[in-house]
Amino acid sequence: MGGGSDCYDCRMTLPHILLTNDDGIHAAGLLALAAGLAGFAKVSIVAPSQEQSGAAQSLTLRRPIVCHAVGEREWAVDGTPADCVIVALHKLLPEKPDMVISGINFGANLGENVYYSGTVGAAREAALHHIPALAMSLCSKTATVKFDAAARVARSAAELILKEGLPDQVLLNVNVPEPWSGGVKFTRQSKKITRNQLSEGKDPQGRTYFWLFEQRIDKDVAPDTDYAAIFSGAVSVTPLHLDPTDTASLNHLSHWAGPIEGAFLRSEG
Repeated sequence: MGGGSDCYDCRMTLPHILLTNDDGIHAAGLLALAAGLAGFAKVSIVAPSQEQSGAAQSLTLRRPIVCHAVGEREWAVDGTPADCVIVALHKLLPEKPDMVISGINFGANLGENVYYSGTVGAAREAALHHIPALAMSLCSKTATVKFDAAARVARSAAELILKEGLPDQVLLNVNVPEPWSGGVKFTRQSKKITRNQLSEGKDPQGRTYFWLFEQRIDKDVAPDTDYAAIFSGAVSVTPLHLDPTDTASLNHLSHWAGPIEGAFLRSEG
C-alpha cells in the first residue's frame, strides 16, 4: 500500500488490521496487541486454535481446516498461521485488510529462526498477497512477561506503514528486547549464531526421544544485525523480501545449464 489517497489518515474510517499469531487464539501477546490498537484501527483476529510455533509458512493439505467463531470479528482456526491468513482473506473478511500484524510472539525471532517461525510465516503469507505485513516478537524468556512496550512499538510501526507504505512483498520483522532501552535499529538478518542441540531420553515404553534446543554462540555476531541490536537493548527492525534469489549466483552459475542439458541429451541417446 502506498501513500496519497490510500493513506489511513486521509480516510473517514479507521484502517482495518488483521491480527494473527502462532501462539494461539488465547495468547497474551495477541490480546495485548489488540488492546494496543484500540481506537486506532478496526481489528479482526484470525488465529490458530492451538499453538503452532515452528510452523513457518506451512499449509494444512491432508485434512479440512475447521474454523470457529469465538467473538465479533474473531475466529479460531484449526490450522497453521499461514492457513489463518488464507482463510481470513478468502472467506472470513468482507474486504481486504489494510495490513496484517502477526504476534506478539512470546520469544525472539532472530537470525535463522526467521525460517522456522510461524509468526514470520503468517506475515510472509500476507506479503505474498500484496498486503503490508508486520511480524512482532518479544525477546523474553521470563515467566512474568509484559507485552506493553512491544504493543506500543507495533502501533507506531503500523501508523508509519499505513501512512508511508512498504515496498511490495516486503515485510518487517520486529523484535523488542525486554527490558528495552528505548532505541530502535534497522538491521540485517543475522547469520546462524546458534548450535542445534538434541537432548536424548527414553519414554516408559523404552522408545528413544529427542528434545531440540539451541546453544547460543556470541562470537560471530555482526554489529549491524538483529542479534546485535537486541543484545544492545534496542528494538530490531529487519525488512525481509519474499524473493530469496541470489542474483550473483544466478549470473555466476548460469553456464552450468549447458553441461546439465548435455548430460540429459546423452542419457536419452
